[in-house]
Amino acid sequence: MSKGGNRNISLIIAVISIGLLFSVRLFYLQVIDKSYVDFANANSKKILTIHPNRGLIYDRNNKLIAYNDNFYDLSISYPFTLKNFDTTGFCTILEITKENFIERLKKAEKTVYKGSATFYKNLEFYKFAALQERMYDYGKFYIEVKSDRKYNTASGAHVLGYIGEISKKQLEEKNEENYYSKGDFIGLAGLEKYYEPELRGIKGEEVILVDSRGKQQGSYSKGKFDKIPIPGKKVTTTLDLTLQEYASRLMQNKAGSVVAIEPSTGEILTLVSSPEYNPEALTIRNKKKNYGELLKDPTLPLFNRAVTAAYPPGSVFKLLNGLIGLEEEMIYPETTFPCYKGYSIGNLHVNCHPHPQNLDLRGAVANSCNAYFCYTFKEIIENPKYKSPREAYIKWRNYMLQFGLDNKLGSDINFESEGNIPTPEFYDKMHNNRWGFTRIISLSIGQGEILITPLQMANVISTIANRGYYYTPHCIRKIDNKNAIPKKFKTKHKINIKKEHFEVVVEGMRNTLISGTAARTGIEGIEICGKTGTVQNPHGKNHAVFMCFAPKDNPKIAIACIVENAGFGATWAAPVATLLIEKYFKRDSVSSKPEMEERILKARLLKNPNDKDSAAKKEELENEEIKKQKNDSTEKRTTKNNLNKEAVIAKKFTFNKNERKKYN
Repeated sequence: MSKGGNRNISLIIAVISIGLLFSVRLFYLQVIDKSYVDFANANSKKILTIHPNRGLIYDRNNKLIAYNDNFYDLSISYPFTLKNFDTTGFCTILEITKENFIERLKKAEKTVYKGSATFYKNLEFYKFAALQERMYDYGKFYIEVKSDRKYNTASGAHVLGYIGEISKKQLEEKNEENYYSKGDFIGLAGLEKYYEPELRGIKGEEVILVDSRGKQQGSYSKGKFDKIPIPGKKVTTTLDLTLQEYASRLMQNKAGSVVAIEPSTGEILTLVSSPEYNPEALTIRNKKKNYGELLKDPTLPLFNRAVTAAYPPGSVFKLLNGLIGLEEEMIYPETTFPCYKGYSIGNLHVNCHPHPQNLDLRGAVANSCNAYFCYTFKEIIENPKYKSPREAYIKWRNYMLQFGLDNKLGSDINFESEGNIPTPEFYDKMHNNRWGFTRIISLSIGQGEILITPLQMANVISTIANRGYYYTPHCIRKIDNKNAIPKKFKTKHKINIKKEHFEVVVEGMRNTLISGTAARTGIEGIEICGKTGTVQNPHGKNHAVFMCFAPKDNPKIAIACIVENAGFGATWAAPVATLLIEKYFKRDSVSSKPEMEERILKARLLKNPNDKDSAAKKEELENEEIKKQKNDSTEKRTTKNNLNKEAVIAKKFTFNKNERKKYN
């Protein structure tokens, strides 16, 4: 064969080989490797996220508390190529300048996430409507519909919490299911945070066609690949909205808190921290303008006193010492102790207010006798069956732990404090291993180093109402109308104290509202059992405290109330609690004690430096009440500052878990 023929054959083979090579490559790309197909599709369609409506929140009586209110964000697809774009018309609709347009584009470029960024947040409705008519001309831009919260109440913010934009840290740490994207909203506090997985819902998707310039061309494949969003679940809380709002009114212009619990279930009926703020103040659209002001407010409305603030419990703590004394067989129901204007041992004297003499345990509870419980605590700490006061103290402290003290209860409300029941090691270091009853006598009457939160206090009174057990306080009742309550909220916590001992203390509490320190605050027709307390406050006027439950048998509600810097528990805290009990049982009826209700509603006890009239009006109210109670046996200041040198020194310390580590 000639050389020319060979060259032709070689050329033909080369051409065929190249053709085969391209054919194989084309087959690989089209059939085996889908990446180029996906790339082509990605450039012809866009997936828009459809945010679901957040779950609605109801009270226990199916009253709507929190619902949704849609708003609109204007977003832009990346890359931001805006050829032949009508910037002037676009800026006219948004009422922004061209300079602001450029600034927003630069900011959006820095915040691109998954192929898009927010250009204009919270689009006004009239701008949204005007844009909708011309979105075809602004193809790179698209509108995202998002939900904000709206509320049917001005109360309950500390329980409900709020939502906000997810942070970078949360995206990294709390995005296990890859659910959240930048700009999404998430529960940041309260029930919104605790039940976020139930409330958030499931996102939907809309697939749309786009042209080479990024302009939207309509639905892709007639919506075949769209996903409908699934709204969040309905959450029914344990709150009683009527009671919650009434408690807020009673606590208005006062600092403190009220917690009401259904003893048989642990369901929180009411939780008010005062001063409070309107939940509308921290919605997504309002937070920016309000959060800073709330943060700077000297009355601390953002601080949840009900679960975070910890106070010495004062005289209400006597109930626990009485129960422990009975269980340890150091006292009996008929045991009496002398009270000569208080309790004295050596140079130490603890004052007491006037009351009948030779009181047994029931009478000591009703009349809040300091001397009686000093003697009781002395018997407990010097119990001969223990080798030392330290060992007896450990036993005493273990009882306190059973009541849920010195630990977070584990409720579904944020920022719980542990409180403080001092360890024996704490006293070892404070007193160089030489201490006994006289060094810790202030614990007899709930003073000294003990700290308890109002939530813990309400749990204690619920435990007494139940005669020896409690359920962890919680605010969840149903999810999507199903009783899907976490197991920990259905677990019964039992106290190792006999039921008959609780009955004795309960009888004394009943007498408190018949002939004892809170006799003026009882409600006719409702058998209320309670205990007053006046807590020494080294930073100002004493705090008023009251714990109660009703009715005496088969109790339905238990309440703890503390009013800061108010004075006597019987004067301020007891009326708040008993009026709430009346409202709970009699609902919409007029109060049987209109004068007491009016006095509480009008009282301005809040120490606000910006309110010059507050102190004067508070003093006027107090003087008026003292005149009314001149001949009554109301509870007075529990102790003086001359307890003993060690007790005075102890007050200089800050008794919380972090500081306490120095001594343990």
